[in-house]
Amino acid sequence: MNDVSEASRIAIDHVFNDPGLLSQALTHRSYGTPNNERLEFVGDAVLGFVVALALYERFPGIPEGQLTRVRAHLVKEDALARIARRLGLGRAIRLGEGELKGGGTDRASILADAMEAVFGAVFLDAGFDAARHAIEAAYGDMLRDADPSRLGKDPKTRLQEALHRKRLPEPEYVIVGTTGKAHAQQFAVECRIPDLGIVVGGAGSSRKAAEQDAAEQALDALPGRQRSG
Repeated sequence: MNDVSEASRIAIDHVFNDPGLLSQALTHRSYGTPNNERLEFVGDAVLGFVVALALYERFPGIPEGQLTRVRAHLVKEDALARIARRLGLGRAIRLGEGELKGGGTDRASILADAMEAVFGAVFLDAGFDAARHAIEAAYGDMLRDADPSRLGKDPKTRLQEALHRKRLPEPEYVIVGTTGKAHAQQFAVECRIPDLGIVVGGAGSSRKAAEQDAAEQALDALPGRQRSG
């Protein structure tokens, strides 16, 4: 970032009593101190509990092991990064000059950490109920439509299976760009399904992560598909 005023433009469903908490949540360690690492620690715990509680209430007949796998899918880095991008966190994160030049505003790890920090900031600002509301609003359909029978599989596998059911060939994954230095590269990948006219992009800190992100976007773009995380 960027100016601190950008923080007020992120689409988190919470009005802070202490705006300083939000500012700290959006401050990467490369920018200086105080930064968001301690808030990320709190947010990670709050997020895990909120998602666990939501799944426990929604799926009373699902065993613990399956609930654990679904929760892990919903709180992993690429899921948090997708939410952060949708909420506009990238433009609001304060980064050091090196991270800015290296494309840090769209790096999945930075976005995911900031997203957790924001959830932690909401919890400290207004308590558990406010944090739960903000998390459930941020996740939206990803949490409401979570399907335990599907979420144990990665997006590329689920996309391949969905296309196989439609008797369509496997998708194509093409690297369309890289940014950042060798130790902190960000990959941009397109997932292409020519028979359906689908071309969507994904990003990640490795080619594999970018392909998985692109596959997730392609799943959401399939005809008749509801977004489900």
